Amino acid sequence: MTPASSGRGVPTASPIAAALAALLATALGCTVAIAPPAAAANRQPAVKVLSSLPVSSEAGSGYSRDLFRHWIDASGDGCDTREEVLITERISGSVSGCRVAGGRWRSLYDGEVTSNSSSFDVDHMVPLKEAWDSGAWRWSAGTREDYANDLGYANSLIAVTASSNRSKSDRDPTEWLPALARCSYAKYWIGVKYRWRLSVDPAEKSTLTRMLSGCPPLMVLPALASRTEQPGAQSPGLGASEGSTASGGGASSGKLDPRFDTCGAANAAGYGPYSRGRDPEYGWYIDRDRDGLACER
Repeated sequence: MTPASSGRGVPTASPIAAALAALLATALGCTVAIAPPAAAANRQPAVKVLSSLPVSSEAGSGYSRDLFRHWIDASGDGCDTREEVLITERISGSVSGCRVAGGRWRSLYDGEVTSNSSSFDVDHMVPLKEAWDSGAWRWSAGTREDYANDLGYANSLIAVTASSNRSKSDRDPTEWLPALARCSYAKYWIGVKYRWRLSVDPAEKSTLTRMLSGCPPLMVLPALASRTEQPGAQSPGLGASEGSTASGGGASSGKLDPRFDTCGAANAAGYGPYSRGRDPEYGWYIDRDRDGLACER
């Protein structure tokens, strides 16, 4: 009998097993340490997370797919990112090296199931061009590579039918929606943008707000990703005065965002939110509602 599993293959003690262990310990007159249950996922209202994202016009030019290197073997185990996603997202099959024997996959976008992995694409939930236009133009080449191969958030990369992925292309929810799972799609999209501190444009935010109105309210808040930026990076869609850092901001170390005098200035420049315990920048600002997020919108 296998232990109960939480998430992707992480065993946890079930409440029944814990109770039986405690009863046995009492009967034997000994003390048994029971491991606490795994910490619950950090769930937040999706509308609140969306509201925390900076709102900005998109860069609109300068993108090239070559700016986001993928698929790589980040873990050094011999399996590239595409293979890792197919292993993780299989609904059946056994893993042999970097391949899945007898595997089957289900596409989130249209519900189609396949046993032929070559008929599925691994899709970037927020497309590479959308990421570029929403702030990745500021990033270093290494950060763009990390984004393109992000296995740290389960919904950054998903296996879907090639036809649905190519129908979606680089469009945002204002321009394209899947046939199925639209609530999940909206929350995953917001999750990626939150994780990488990418902006949303006004039309995109309006569309996502409407979508969420008919969805269960909570979403899992992903961990914030580490980013570095190109010194002096300027948006290809902005003039020099618009693309420069606010004059009140502190100097960036290359691993931290620039420091601004206020959250309003940080948001206006496309930065924030910052999470308590995760982002050093959190301590620079006042968390007025004490919810663990500073510089939310």
